[in-house]
Amino acid sequence: MNTGTEWAVDVDVVFMAGEPDGGKLLVVRPLTDARSAPDSILARSLLNQRRLGVAEFDTGLTMTRCNAALESLRPAGAGEDWLFDLREAEGGRTVREILHQVAASGTPVVGADFQYGTPGLEPVLSLACFPLDDGHARRGVAVVTTEPAARLRAHDRLTDAYRRALEIGESLDVVRAARDLVDVLVPALGDLACVDFPDDVLQGRDPALGYPGHAASNPRRVAVKAMDGTWPAPLVQQGEPVPAPARVEDAAVSVGGVINIDAATARRVLGDDREMIARMMPEGMHSALGCPLYHRSRLFGYVLVWRTKTPDPFGGPEIRLLQDLCDRTAMSLDNANRYAREHRTALVLQRSLLPPAVTESQAAETSGIYLPASGTLSVGGDWFDALPLSSTRIGLVVGDVIGHGLQATATMARLRTAVQTLADLDLPPDELLTHLDDLVQRMQRESDQPDTVGASCLFAVYDPVTRVCQMASAGHPAPALLLPDGDAELAPVVPGPPLGVGDNPFEVLEVTLPPDSVIALYTDGLVDYHRDIASGGEDLLRSLRRFHTPDRSLEAVGREVMGCHPHPERPSDDVTLLLVRTKAVADTNTAHWEYPADPAAVHGARRDVNAQLEAWGLEELAFSTELIVSELVTNAIRYAGDPVGLRLIRGRALVCEVSDPSNTQPRLRRALNTDEGGRGLFLIAQLASRWGCRYGTRGKTIWAEQAVGTA
Repeated sequence: MNTGTEWAVDVDVVFMAGEPDGGKLLVVRPLTDARSAPDSILARSLLNQRRLGVAEFDTGLTMTRCNAALESLRPAGAGEDWLFDLREAEGGRTVREILHQVAASGTPVVGADFQYGTPGLEPVLSLACFPLDDGHARRGVAVVTTEPAARLRAHDRLTDAYRRALEIGESLDVVRAARDLVDVLVPALGDLACVDFPDDVLQGRDPALGYPGHAASNPRRVAVKAMDGTWPAPLVQQGEPVPAPARVEDAAVSVGGVINIDAATARRVLGDDREMIARMMPEGMHSALGCPLYHRSRLFGYVLVWRTKTPDPFGGPEIRLLQDLCDRTAMSLDNANRYAREHRTALVLQRSLLPPAVTESQAAETSGIYLPASGTLSVGGDWFDALPLSSTRIGLVVGDVIGHGLQATATMARLRTAVQTLADLDLPPDELLTHLDDLVQRMQRESDQPDTVGASCLFAVYDPVTRVCQMASAGHPAPALLLPDGDAELAPVVPGPPLGVGDNPFEVLEVTLPPDSVIALYTDGLVDYHRDIASGGEDLLRSLRRFHTPDRSLEAVGREVMGCHPHPERPSDDVTLLLVRTKAVADTNTAHWEYPADPAAVHGARRDVNAQLEAWGLEELAFSTELIVSELVTNAIRYAGDPVGLRLIRGRALVCEVSDPSNTQPRLRRALNTDEGGRGLFLIAQLASRWGCRYGTRGKTIWAEQAVGTA
């Protein structure tokens, strides 16, 4: 009935257990006292607690209501009055006796611990009993049950330990996993804890199947932790080998079980040897747990936890927790071991594919540094190269393959081989990158995951005769240039698309560099920690200006530059740096002539070459060089036309070049006995240590090298 008047009421919903369809009864009671509303809210809140058992008794100690938390504590098969029969842990009184006392005296009893469950175990219920008064008379007694404070603290520690255990092994580093484990064990379980690893795990190898025995496993202590922060000096220290007593835990190791022993048993296991006891038992130890780290029938280590100051011995919950933690840690160690093995394989493969760190040629001296990624990332696909080219030139390469791991390393190997092959053809940088782009597109078509195949690359060619450096970029950061006068800048090369995109042609940048200039080629791992490659490039320029001096080795400069990285020991991505200090071929070591397309010019070419070799003191090469020049100049005059250029370069080898305006490719073939010609290139191949042909913007150049005794 709606009268427009507000009433304070108490509402209860009662589930009718006897009804076949589980009916409900709504009970509404008016509150006569204004204070009853908040009191009712308080009572209802207490009854709804999940970790507090609450019961209400009348003065005759008949239970009038209780909450679900208390009902859940009733042992299986126990009657309605099960709570009355619980006996106080100290004093021996029952709950019934205490309730009578509270109902009669009105004095509450707080913090009484009662034995619950198996006799002889620690108390698990703490009761607070207090009278219920309405201001006029005593209406009954209320009981609130909780776990003892120590038990609650232990429960919280175990819960926290399970939560922190989720972080064990995230780093994929076995030693880090061991340290994470002892950080959980202390203080969650004990006062001291340690982890021992067999030598196989520390070396990244798979442990033997089963338990090989203490001597064969050669364990070493890898992680320790003490509650007070100081590991006792007499005990085996971190990094030391673990002595081999006839340990009782050996029997449990083969099945991966946890052992729980007291001090007396531990001493017997150690043969009552004082020295061994001092090394293996902390002073004051009264309870210890040991558990092997077993996974896939392989022993990855052993864990020991001791209690010295905590008075209670280890119980069932602690044993279960240690077993769970060790199972999880062993699985993490197995994963870390597999990762380490793949990482090591990829790293060995990649390092075997990289060139020598330091090289020196007539064109330049170089120094390369490669740092693999750390953490959860495997080895990436960074590479660098310094390739000797014809006519004392040098090819410079740096690249970065998408992804990490063996797949990225294999892709890098294919690209590096392709670059070397294309560079031997003396292709200009833009053409070389175009062919490389075609290769990557073909690799994408062959791959099950084409989106994971790609790379960036920068290729440069430096000519010490002209001192010109040509470069082109396929989505790669621009190199840094440091001139002898201290000026530094990022080369204004226009980057084309990364390899595999195939959209646009690549542009070539030409810069003239004086001798002793420094070219720094790098991958983005060196600079992108800024999240801005441009800012990282400016930092690189500052580092080069700061650390480079003409008399300092490039290797030392590279170490200093790498040291400016925020994480030089553990970079988040692969880091590659190739430093190049340019040289120049002196004008006195080169000679150049130009001849018309007239057969009579061959005689003049031979004469000029002989005179120049005599001036250089290379008379021993006069005969072979004269034959090479005669053949090349004759072919140029006969098939190409004028002008015909002839150039000699003296260095560690004598280079003879003949240039003509034709783009016709000369081919070496085996002449038959009846052929009148076709033996010229074969003769050159026999006389020269190597020879080849390269094309320019107009015409071609055929070159041949002969070794000389001194540079």
